[in-house]
Amino acid sequence: MYYTIVIVLIYLFIIAFLGYLGFKRTKTSADYLVAGRQIHPLVMALSYGATFISTSAIVGFGGAAGQLGMGLLWLTFLNIFVGIFVAFIIFGKRTRQMGHNLDAHTFPELLARRYDSKFIQGFAGIVIFLFMPIYASAVLKGGVDFIQSYFGISYQVSLLFFVAIVAIYVFMGGLKGVMYTDAFQGLIMFVGMVFLLVFAYSKLGGIGAAHQQLTDLINVDAVKQQIAGFKLDAGGFTGWTSMPRFGSPIWWSLVSTIIMGVGIGVLAQPQLVVRFMTVKSNKELNRAVLSGGIFILMMTGVAFVVGALSNVYFFKETGKIALAAAGATDKIIPTFIKSFVPEWFAPIFLVTLLAAAMSTLSSQFHAMGTAIGRDVYEKSAGGKGNTIFISRIGILVGVILSTAIAWLTSFLDVSMAIIATGTALFMGLCAASFLPAYIGALYFKKMPKAAAVWGMICGFATSFFWIFFIHKKESSSLQLCKLLTGKDSLVDGTSLAPLSMVDPIFIALPVSIIVTLVLYFILKQDVSKEKVDKCFNGIAGSSGSSKPQTINAAQ
Repeated sequence: MYYTIVIVLIYLFIIAFLGYLGFKRTKTSADYLVAGRQIHPLVMALSYGATFISTSAIVGFGGAAGQLGMGLLWLTFLNIFVGIFVAFIIFGKRTRQMGHNLDAHTFPELLARRYDSKFIQGFAGIVIFLFMPIYASAVLKGGVDFIQSYFGISYQVSLLFFVAIVAIYVFMGGLKGVMYTDAFQGLIMFVGMVFLLVFAYSKLGGIGAAHQQLTDLINVDAVKQQIAGFKLDAGGFTGWTSMPRFGSPIWWSLVSTIIMGVGIGVLAQPQLVVRFMTVKSNKELNRAVLSGGIFILMMTGVAFVVGALSNVYFFKETGKIALAAAGATDKIIPTFIKSFVPEWFAPIFLVTLLAAAMSTLSSQFHAMGTAIGRDVYEKSAGGKGNTIFISRIGILVGVILSTAIAWLTSFLDVSMAIIATGTALFMGLCAASFLPAYIGALYFKKMPKAAAVWGMICGFATSFFWIFFIHKKESSSLQLCKLLTGKDSLVDGTSLAPLSMVDPIFIALPVSIIVTLVLYFILKQDVSKEKVDKCFNGIAGSSGSSKPQTINAAQ
């Protein structure tokens, strides 16, 4: 235990130093909001990856893989192809240049200045501030679950201790402090996951032998009984190395909520988009693609593989599958680490999880603070005062909201994949609300403001309605539908009942796209050449000049 305490204290000391470094180097609003636009590409890639991958991926989605199997590896593919390649090359380059051209400091501000709309900035800021705590609470729960399991202290004490550490260095250091600590935490995460992968396969006789044992597990009578006990077979589960039965509840949960919700939703994540605006040229983004892709592969790929393989470990030692042995989906990875890995590795993995959680939380808290301080208060409402101070107040409120939600999740159904569900819910909401307007901003020079505004409103409203009244996984937990109608979902007991399995992103994102495109073709706004030149200056293939504008970083 003393060994663990020493390692954690050293880690926290380094984090504190990096946060202080960020604080000392934060002199202007640009420093606090976009790290002065001078971040090294490796730091940006590690920060992006560490922000993207959190305990929700390692603990939450790793636990989901322990329950549902290696079908989650399709999410790894989307994370790399969409979350890195498409995000950096297709979106990142134009975002970086347009952000520079318009001197945008946040994602909502980028959209607002592109469309000349204070409403967009205020609306996007409010959505981020009110709903990102759901995602942040999921990340908090992932870290706290492991701390609770490892140290044997209460969930509530672990939660308060963990939140306090993260909040302090985000509050002080702004985005510079966040990105410095993210890069360091990303390195720790990479080393920890490499060891975990090697350990998991070596103890089961190698890759082929391990996968064969996992495949054969579904044929064991005792395993079949446990699967039936959790009603996994009735839900469409067919084994840990195969996809669920097509169209079954588990298939919809895996494909529509986890794989598509996160795989597509990542493109419109405010805390990730802003990282594109922290580097000074497209060359930095090109250099970041390879390192970012490798990082995401090791983080998600390892978590999903180890989560699924944990069933073999648990069954050999206890005669139970992972879900039965751990008692809850979100407890599978923490219980596996505590039960099977070498004792000396446990504190290292603890630090790995702390790094994963803290790197994501720091960016989420920063995004919440800037959303309310910069986007809502200063730019949309026209408030006067110190933006950094207001943003720090916003961070404080965001921390309190996230902590309250994480506290409440301890009372929910423990068999539910709370961490994975909370993460997918927010990412899907962002995709439906922001993605069509974001694409229009980058690629459609004559996109009307009204098309972007109504696409955002309709996407958000549809997603909100589907979450609270249709999609049973969330509506049954949130209870609003039951309170108003007496049913867990509005479609229960009707011919439309299968819709209760369909994730909101499958409905809300198409609605947002259709509304945006219909208004685009109907209105066909004639945007002035000056506006187009200002927005698209320096962007390849645009009619603007290829020479980038000079940015006043002190603004």
